[in-house]
Amino acid sequence: MHPGGQLDTSERPFVLIWELTQACDLACDHCRADAQPDRHPDELTTAEGKALLEDAAAFGEGQLVVLSGGDPLVRDDVSELVGHGDDLGLRMTITPSGTRSLTAERIEELADAGLKRMAVSLDGASAATHDAFRGEEGSFEETIRAVEDAQAAGLPVQVNTTVCRQTVDELPEIRDLIEDLGAVLWSVFFLVPIGRGRVLEPISPEKADRVMAWLDDVRQSSPFGLKTTEAPQYRRVSLQKQREAESASDDESGAGKPEDGLGRRSGIIAGDGFAFVSHVGDVYPSGFLPESAGNVRDRPITDIYRNADLFQSLRDRDELRGKCGACPYRNVCGGSRSRAYAYTGDPLESDPLCPYVPEGYDGPLPWDDPATTPGEPSPSD
Repeated sequence: MHPGGQLDTSERPFVLIWELTQACDLACDHCRADAQPDRHPDELTTAEGKALLEDAAAFGEGQLVVLSGGDPLVRDDVSELVGHGDDLGLRMTITPSGTRSLTAERIEELADAGLKRMAVSLDGASAATHDAFRGEEGSFEETIRAVEDAQAAGLPVQVNTTVCRQTVDELPEIRDLIEDLGAVLWSVFFLVPIGRGRVLEPISPEKADRVMAWLDDVRQSSPFGLKTTEAPQYRRVSLQKQREAESASDDESGAGKPEDGLGRRSGIIAGDGFAFVSHVGDVYPSGFLPESAGNVRDRPITDIYRNADLFQSLRDRDELRGKCGACPYRNVCGGSRSRAYAYTGDPLESDPLCPYVPEGYDGPLPWDDPATTPGEPSPSD
């Protein structure tokens, strides 16, 4: 930890995700993993998974580990892995699919093993819209039931939602549903076009800023927490709103403190506070930035995260290029490195979802090239 209690993201990630498997019964439109019905024969074994968790414990007490997929419940050793991680002092959480595999008995077994939180996905406020997005009739009903079963087992529930042109208009209704369900956190993911997500339509940069401003209002007025994923510009939008409010009230007491109201100085971005281990052990800065920095079968996760060139470059905000590199908010934002990679092949390039142009910047802009512009219209329209 840094002085003052801030996490030192050069030493440990805030979030470590392990993709247990890519197998899943769903065919979600946005699936990063291109999930398949069958398990890969070279998945990390139970013993290798336990070794990974033991290495992860070396990051420090309370390291957050998310068991992901595919559908992690396709594996029959999940409770064993949760229990092992809990014994090591890890905060074990899981993101199962909303399928019939997520039974009340399975949820209770995970809770008994030491699971700290369960995350479910809601990409629509009704069965019609959610099931169409997830590619499985009945997914909405199964997800709502799973939330109720988790709460009955004493497990806090997080809800994940994908933001794209197909889902954005339902966000207010989803927000109301999340409050009704009693979820503790809403994680709002802004689409990165990889995997099957390439067929979805992103929203425009201008609309992204408007949605994030609305989400900041939701954060301040809702009984649940809120975070964004692959949208660090949310921190810039929130800070700008705060400063405008201070200016309107002639209160400059917080001026010049980019961390005010945002919890920590630097935003979590791929490779800087975030790491992802694939089903076969490859380590990526994010599941949405599929450039490997090594494999946990060859090197400990701690060594890869702290010392791999790719991770070190992503943690140096002075390495950023284009308008992200010139941006005065780069230390509180940093841009989505995954989206930059998806559109340009360079994880250090500008995030094309952000419409903000730094004062005095006269370099290239992402929307000058239609190939790197999410959605339409451009910010100049």
